[in-house]
Amino acid sequence: MSAPTPAGPQPEDQPPAFGQPSPALIARADRGYARFLAVPPPGADTGDHEQDADAAGAR
Repeated sequence: MSAPTPAGPQPEDQPPAFGQPSPALIARADRGYARFLAVPPPGADTGDHEQDADAAGAR
């Protein structure tokens, strides 16, 4: 006696690109990453309250 066949979708029922990101999704991620990289790091005069100096002085 063999096991019954599951009633759900079978792997062969999936479209060929199933599980792959679309080109539009990759383009959107690229734009977001480029925007993230374009943000300049905060300078010392942005009011960081001398946190780096405090940590170095406590050692």
